[in-house]
Amino acid sequence: MLSALEAEPARIPVVLGGCGSGRTSLLVRVAARLGDRRARYVDVERIASTPERVLNAMRPNAPSAIPAAPLPPGRRAPRAAFDALLAYLGQGEGGRRVLLLDEVLELRTLESFPGLRGCLREVLDVLVRSPNRFVLTSRYVTRARRLLRDFAPGVEIVQLPPLSPREVGVFLARRTAGHDAAPRAELSGSVHALAAGRPSYVGALAAALSASNARTADPVGALTDQLAAGAPLSHLCRFSYELRLHRARGYVVLKAILAILAETEPLTLTEVARQLGRTPGSTKDYLSWLEDVDLIETRDKRYPKFNSGIAKQFRISGLHR
Repeated sequence: MLSALEAEPARIPVVLGGCGSGRTSLLVRVAARLGDRRARYVDVERIASTPERVLNAMRPNAPSAIPAAPLPPGRRAPRAAFDALLAYLGQGEGGRRVLLLDEVLELRTLESFPGLRGCLREVLDVLVRSPNRFVLTSRYVTRARRLLRDFAPGVEIVQLPPLSPREVGVFLARRTAGHDAAPRAELSGSVHALAAGRPSYVGALAAALSASNARTADPVGALTDQLAAGAPLSHLCRFSYELRLHRARGYVVLKAILAILAETEPLTLTEVARQLGRTPGSTKDYLSWLEDVDLIETRDKRYPKFNSGIAKQFRISGLHR
């Protein structure tokens, strides 16, 4: 990541990975390595509500060339605030400033304001031309890759890989999980398989195993406990599930499709349409919207269930209901 920021010509690293894959942790570490004078972390998901709020959050120490006075109210105010934001992002601040924009695709929220239908593409066009340096992240891999096709020369996709069994072992050792239990390599392999190497899931299982007073580590039992109502891993799964649905279109129908796929997989488009009671054409649209937020994926014209490292546990916990 640091090498990409120093490269010439400049390319923007775009970190992609699902919920709990470590995107935010990576950006926080990069910000700490570069220091406050050179880098600043911005949680776009938290500030993306109105153009004015995004502008004020992005430019706390904006150059004097960009007016900081309140923008005039009225129909043109959102567009004026957005234009000021573009000016700020595109203007060099000296010293090769690095802005770390976490969940940058959340700027799509601004598209509901007058004159901002294509705001996300406008932002990306400014970023690839700016003398500043940027690091972007998104949990929506499919959506991000589709959007970034037109900006390929100026960006560098960084797909976060899952943790390896060895890395899981190091993590467990730090949390002292399984200290007096079975050989650590075997325990690491079990936790890696159950969590599919996803850092947030590994963390939840490691915490549960560390808190256990049993003489023998039981990763399957820990997973079962963690998927109970109110348990940390249950909250993580529910957050990812609901967040992606709310970011997609056709929320109610999409939940029905996921319930169908949760019971039987894989299914063809015709089989899903028949169970849903919709035409294949409309069902295809709904399925494409689920693919757009990485909740499902197509394999040989069939639709498996969730595109997630812990898919089977959604069935067990009943989250699809």
